[in-house]
Amino acid sequence: MGAIMITASHLPYNRNGFKFFTNAGGLGKADIKNILERAADIYKSFTYEGLMKSKRKASESIKRVDYMTVYTSDLVKAVRKAAENIERPLEGFHIVVDAGNGAGGFFAEKVLQPLGAITSGSQFLEPDEDKTAMKAITQAVLENKADLGIIFDTDVDRSAAVDSTGHEFNRNRLIALMSAIVLEEHPGTTIVTDSVTSDGLTTFIEKKLGGKHHRFKRGYKNVIDEAVRLNSVGEESHLAIETSGHGALKENHWLDDGAYLMFLNKLASARASGIAGGSKVLTDLVEGLQEPGVAVELRLKIDQNHPDLKGGSFREYGVAVLRLLENHIESDPKLQKAPVNYEGVRASGFGGWFLLRLSLHDPVLPLNIEAASHEDAVKLGLAVSSAVKEFHALDMSALDKFIQP
Repeated sequence: MGAIMITASHLPYNRNGFKFFTNAGGLGKADIKNILERAADIYKSFTYEGLMKSKRKASESIKRVDYMTVYTSDLVKAVRKAAENIERPLEGFHIVVDAGNGAGGFFAEKVLQPLGAITSGSQFLEPDEDKTAMKAITQAVLENKADLGIIFDTDVDRSAAVDSTGHEFNRNRLIALMSAIVLEEHPGTTIVTDSVTSDGLTTFIEKKLGGKHHRFKRGYKNVIDEAVRLNSVGEESHLAIETSGHGALKENHWLDDGAYLMFLNKLASARASGIAGGSKVLTDLVEGLQEPGVAVELRLKIDQNHPDLKGGSFREYGVAVLRLLENHIESDPKLQKAPVNYEGVRASGFGGWFLLRLSLHDPVLPLNIEAASHEDAVKLGLAVSSAVKEFHALDMSALDKFIQP
């Protein structure tokens, strides 16, 4: 049994591609390469008559199935089970949904309303190509005096939320919240995240929650595959999640499902236990998370036409930049290289940290900086700037603007 999804996800429409799935979860690069190679071999022996015959055979076997009804029914059942089988555990709870004019419009009508939630004020539920931001859902929650706001990206594999006061659950706060929920059920489990999560999140997961934080590479499939690998070698992991909001749970076959990831089970079980306070039950779970005063991502583009590349690839050039930065850190007593790091170059200093890495897709070196103050963040930026300034094909304008007095 398998499935194929056509989507560009968060990328531009001209980056449309395929996601492949089996009942064991999503396929990785090696699996997809194997599929393409086998398809190419089969295509070589195709005749026109054979191609038309295969096309007719395929069209005759196509059957339209309403999977959405099955899927939403399972979501509703899971929430009811968490609430001790109460039919409408979210009765009177006001939740605003922002589907970003994508595929998530079903969530309000087919999941929340059967559970008793009020969904008035929900917006952008009809699919089109527009995007919205956290600001829109925050405004909708405050204007409608809602208990909670939920926002999805267009294909519903990423999600975030806003509490009744307009406080956002996204990026590190979303990971902290999901970690708290997962670690209640699975004490000591490993939480796998991407490379740009904060040091404060590590402290929160390990010191307050008693879990283990395994910071890995960017890319939702990289994070998920690492969690699967850890489980295969005996290290229990139940959550894999990126700061972008891509999150997957072991109990849900490691699918990056933004709708499944939402915290309805926690809300429903709290209400079934007589705990009042609306979304405060969620806000309380992230109490104690240390959040940086300044958090920025600066994109340093590589000019592929610059003579410095000498006909080489942007990837080779980017690796050379990272190598020099790493050497610079080792000779700078004010910086400490991260003892464990799977992507790019990460270092701490001046009460904060930075990570410079090579983009997964583009000729860009994203630079993430987090610090307690703008002054300290600038010091970290200056350290990077002084180390890589001789790479003239690297567009430093974003960093220069950030560090200028």
